Amino acid sequence: MVEPLPNTGCPLCGGPNGCAPAASGSFDSPCWCSSVRMPAEVLARIPAAQRGLACLCRTCAAAGASGTQPDVATGC
Repeated sequence: MVEPLPNTGCPLCGGPNGCAPAASGSFDSPCWCSSVRMPAEVLARIPAAQRGLACLCRTCAAAGASGTQPDVATGC
């Protein structure tokens, strides 16, 4: 049985990413990001070593989708 990784930090800012599966340990809990389409440019900002390991937070996802850079000093 595949279980979600317990990574609850955003790979861009380090703040909480709000990933329900990571927090609950079960894919039965839907993640907010499953209903959001993230542009390739947003996903490309994730460091290669962290890709596929954790969800972005809503703020970084929204900042990237709007074309602005997340403010990593303040948590997006």
